[in-house]
Amino acid sequence: MKRVIMGMSGGVDSSVSALLLKEQGYDIIGLFMKNWDEKDESGVCTATDDADDARRVCHQLNIPYYTINFEKEYWDTVFSYFLSEYKKGRTPNPDIMCNQEIKFNAFLKYALKIKGDYIAMGHYARVDENNQLLRGVDKSKDQSYFLSRINKEALSKTIFPIGEMEKTQIREIAEKNNLVTATKKDSTGICFIGERNFNEFLDKYLFTKPGDIIDVDSKIKVGRHTGVLHYTNGQRKGLGIGGVGSGEPWFVVGKNLSKNEIYVAQSKAHPANYSIGLIGSNEHWIGGNRPNNKNLTAKFRYRQPDVPIDIEYLDDENVKLDFDRFKGITPGQSAVIYDGDICLGSIIIDKPIPLDSKYEFANQYPERK
Repeated sequence: MKRVIMGMSGGVDSSVSALLLKEQGYDIIGLFMKNWDEKDESGVCTATDDADDARRVCHQLNIPYYTINFEKEYWDTVFSYFLSEYKKGRTPNPDIMCNQEIKFNAFLKYALKIKGDYIAMGHYARVDENNQLLRGVDKSKDQSYFLSRINKEALSKTIFPIGEMEKTQIREIAEKNNLVTATKKDSTGICFIGERNFNEFLDKYLFTKPGDIIDVDSKIKVGRHTGVLHYTNGQRKGLGIGGVGSGEPWFVVGKNLSKNEIYVAQSKAHPANYSIGLIGSNEHWIGGNRPNNKNLTAKFRYRQPDVPIDIEYLDDENVKLDFDRFKGITPGQSAVIYDGDICLGSIIIDKPIPLDSKYEFANQYPERK
């Protein structure tokens, strides 16, 4: 009998995943990862409640339950990355890094150490017979975007029990089997930030200071910001300049850390909102090799649609993506590359290529190291 170490999050998806694996005859061990100290004054996290729910589900299913502490690994590889990217003015995605460094690295190594044959996670994703990562069948819940920086070796040891299912089916199975998580609300956001004010959280760890908000066309000051790190490209809300100009909404179109300035453009249709390409680095290809430039698409944020792209490899470190005009390309985010349903990997966005080159000055970031 194959042993599977199931990553129990305390949510309905991992709960149903464990149930399905048990019904399929696997020897299941439930393992809850503690990645953040919820007692820290800066981290109002639901980890304790989640751990209790995971334990209760394992008790219902009559499978062993354990916890493991990855707080140090999380701090060293995920949270430190999160802070370093924000210091550069970028907008990182720590969930992608958590999958790369914790769930499919530290967790996997521990699972193999305790004689597990596979690990399993409640992600909406699939692995095919060639150990390629595929999108989940439920397109509205597909999580392949967040898994774009794991490797083929990890996938060969991974099972995604609900990847072929719709979310509605998961809820029905949970309710039919009276799982304690059947009606539990889906978790959102990053654990160490939770539902609290994001800017206040950042200010506990990083130095920020107020500065000017500049109209990208006139170069005239139109408002004041609370700190460059509080803003991201494409942002509309929270600028405090709604009554300025024509009355149309303003959007963040760039930042300059050295000048401590935010650049904004008025109207969603403004050309400064749009890019026709990007430069990225820190590439990661799940199969190990750079993909050929043929009928590929990319996602630049989780909820955004796929965009047809052309790839150009500038050198050993830098990659250029060309595409039709797209709004809100943001340094620090991941450009995740797909060949149909196959997730090939991702690059980290360093610089958008503006629709109109006269707005290139608006995005000035320190060089990635």
